[in-house]
Amino acid sequence: MIRVRGGSRKGWQEGHVIVAPDKFKGSLTAPEVAAHLAAGLRQARPDVPVVTVPVADGGDGTVDALVASGYARLQTGVTGPVGNRVAASFAMRDETAVIELAEASGLRRLPDRPTPETALTATSFGTGELIRTAVQGGARQIILGLGGSACTDGGAGMLSAMGARLLDADGEALPPGGAALRRLDRIDISDMIRVPVTVASDVDNPLLGQRGAAAVYGPQKGAGPAEVADLERGLTRFADITRRDLGIDLGGRPGAGAAGGVGFAALTYLGARIRPGIELILEQLDFDRMLAGARMVITGEGSLDEQTLHGKAPIGVARAAIRAEVPVIAASGQRLLTRSMLRRFGIEDAFALTDIESDPEVCIAEAGPLLERLAVRIAESRLDRQMS
Repeated sequence: MIRVRGGSRKGWQEGHVIVAPDKFKGSLTAPEVAAHLAAGLRQARPDVPVVTVPVADGGDGTVDALVASGYARLQTGVTGPVGNRVAASFAMRDETAVIELAEASGLRRLPDRPTPETALTATSFGTGELIRTAVQGGARQIILGLGGSACTDGGAGMLSAMGARLLDADGEALPPGGAALRRLDRIDISDMIRVPVTVASDVDNPLLGQRGAAAVYGPQKGAGPAEVADLERGLTRFADITRRDLGIDLGGRPGAGAAGGVGFAALTYLGARIRPGIELILEQLDFDRMLAGARMVITGEGSLDEQTLHGKAPIGVARAAIRAEVPVIAASGQRLLTRSMLRRFGIEDAFALTDIESDPEVCIAEAGPLLERLAVRIAESRLDRQMS
């Protein structure tokens, strides 16, 4: 396992501007977005202190954001979603490890595009390996970010990597994947690793049914109607055996269907609680303390759209800033929400790369320099107004 030092956690001067964006998906990581926005602000107003705090909502980019704010990055080899070996990392500070499921078991870890076969056989085993590695490295608390998964195995693979044994009627271990769960007969968790887990997720889907893990998310992972039906039967069998042997019935709990049912395994077998991802990450970043004395917060993500309003990072940042009575400005690649709508959620104004470059492809290719120009515009229209 390789340990990489994270960023520093320096102090700041009174009257600072906080730059707290999420990633611009497909273009820039959250630390890169923050760096470009900060460069533009410093160019326009070198007299104003700027503090960069890249954020995430528990999905892709969470580890990057925390490493940029002082966590150590630890890297290790794990099993990818279809048995391929991948290099995956997690963030750690003191005795808390922050793990992204997508790092080990995400769609981006598939060697090729998802297919009906990978939909049936993809596993969360690598995520369990990351948890096990973190515990062996001294972690006493796990924050597990769910999102972007390639698997619909109910978290069975994750539990197997942590020491559980999922067996068929002949006492043989089940092969990987959600479809194999149709043959599940019993689960032995006597040797499973135990560690407190908090799940960072904004998904409220149950495990089963029309809003469940297989029906809603299976098609995104390569499943056609027949595969969705097979996965649903596997997850149903998993829930039935769990209820029979543990006396626990959490399949209908909001969030149980997150990440192909990994939420169910975390709730039921790890005793996890599920919390909004951005809220949890802001706590880890000590964001409330950073707000003291701030004059403005700039947040944002690649696209400000309807999804933004459902617990995404910019809204979580805005809620925290409102409590501290600090005004919030948003920067994005594109803005599909009206300014009046955003103001209802605490964002006073919003700026987009498409305000200064109409071609979306150029916005993606030249996002860094365009963000710096956008930051100059924000400084001129908002900071100068504050200072006048």
